[in-house]
Amino acid sequence: MQAELFSWGAAEEVTGSKHFLRIKDELLMVDCGAFQGHREETEQKNRAWKFDAATVDAVLLTHAHYDHSGLLPLLTQKGFTGNIYATPATRDLANLVMMDSAHIQAKDIEWLAKRARRKNEVFDKVPLYDEQDVVKVLDHFITVSYGRPFPVTPSTKATFFDAGHILGSSLCVVDVDYHGHKMRVGFTGDLGRNNLPILRDPQDIPSVDYLVMESTYGNRLHDPIASAKDELAKAINRTVKRGGKIIIPAFAIERTQELVYFINMLNQEGAIPDIPVYVDSPMATNATSIFRVHQECYDTETQETFLANHKNPFGFDDLRYITNVEESKALNMSKDPCIIISSSGMCEAGRVLHHLLNNIENPKNTVLIVGYMAENTLGRRIQDKDAEVKIFGDMYKLRAEVLTLNTFSAHADYNDILIYVNKLDRQRLKKVFLVHGEPKAQTNLKGLLEDAKISTTIVKAGEVYPLLTAS
Repeated sequence: MQAELFSWGAAEEVTGSKHFLRIKDELLMVDCGAFQGHREETEQKNRAWKFDAATVDAVLLTHAHYDHSGLLPLLTQKGFTGNIYATPATRDLANLVMMDSAHIQAKDIEWLAKRARRKNEVFDKVPLYDEQDVVKVLDHFITVSYGRPFPVTPSTKATFFDAGHILGSSLCVVDVDYHGHKMRVGFTGDLGRNNLPILRDPQDIPSVDYLVMESTYGNRLHDPIASAKDELAKAINRTVKRGGKIIIPAFAIERTQELVYFINMLNQEGAIPDIPVYVDSPMATNATSIFRVHQECYDTETQETFLANHKNPFGFDDLRYITNVEESKALNMSKDPCIIISSSGMCEAGRVLHHLLNNIENPKNTVLIVGYMAENTLGRRIQDKDAEVKIFGDMYKLRAEVLTLNTFSAHADYNDILIYVNKLDRQRLKKVFLVHGEPKAQTNLKGLLEDAKISTTIVKAGEVYPLLTAS
């Protein structure tokens, strides 16, 4: 039986996850994410696909982050007619992510077109997709809860397990039975960490023959999550003392809710002064509403602490959710200390660009990095403390304090990954395929796994990897 694995995204890079499992003439796709990075490279990679969408039988969506779900509307544009399987929370959040992307694309194109006209430049770009494309792709979704096997194609069935990464995120296990030829392949999506707030820890999956593993932090160890509150309190107190603002670029899904959760606790404990906190992201506001209704994804502590007392874990007196554009602009006119949490998380689009533009040249302010910043993104250049950064085509001096808190990462580090893989049946596991990681991270993780006698391959874009089945 012919069985093979290949990837056309997040292969020797972090964003744009598009992985494929072919069983004879059946083709499964795991995630259909957007590439994020340098504007021209992003444009080219997101538009120029190297596979035929019409040949894909079904999609398994591991979670709703933009780099995993963001190009699903293009998939149907290009001829995909099958089902997209996801957990209920992932479906709801993916809807927000895709709609928000369509809105941001339209606004960015409008702004860039105006800028081009002012400079007498030719501008003919159009958005990747619009809101109607998002509506169309939502008709393809079928939701399935954790732990419930479901048929995908005539020869495959799949099961979602909680990945503990964001609300609704899943590890996906695909069981193959092609005329008696059997095989089991696991896809981690993005693997979460133990003891993160709000969510359950990642679930163990059954033993697999092959594991497609993310490697985002394959060469790094995170600070203990228990230190997150203390480090956040220090950053807030230091900035408030000098009369500055704290600008936090944050993913609208999960990271924003975690920050609100921790700031709420610090506020209640008196560890920080009373200070206005603004979540300036319509998508984050809507995502928080989805968090409130998907209580099946909460860990026991969150359920007991908040739900039993009918308290809202994502709201307190000093917190304001901003949706109006004028209110957002007014934040940059104010000189008073405040905390502004805004998307996008990698500073590539959205309202955070305007907050950075207005605040990074003031040394009283702090830019707080709380998530992964991919290569060639504005977020990475700020994290690397470049002397000057380009925003909307203009250069700005980076004078604000830049602080990175590794405690907030929702990705497993290399020690977490080693522990997770080692719990699998080593006699059955034939190979680990590494995806979703930069070259240095993948090389380090490959070495660690092979030191543990686990055969490991770094997946290259477009390269086909044969898989063996048991008869």
